[in-house]
Amino acid sequence: MEIIWIIAISVFLISIFLFWKFTKGHFKKEYGKKIWNHWGSRIFYWQGVIFVGTGVTFFIMFLLKWTNLLTF
Repeated sequence: MEIIWIIAISVFLISIFLFWKFTKGHFKKEYGKKIWNHWGSRIFYWQGVIFVGTGVTFFIMFLLKWTNLLTF
């Protein structure tokens, strides 16, 4: 059971990191430097990053369960 949590947390952190790495520059440019420095726009951005990371984690865990590579 512990291995499932380790895999899920690892997938979550990797998906958040990759999403952040690919989208940080785009959203900084989209918002502009002045608005990007406001906490409201950054919270909105990080909320989206966490939502996407959670969705990707659920999807990957579902695929691992569906292919019987991971049983729980």
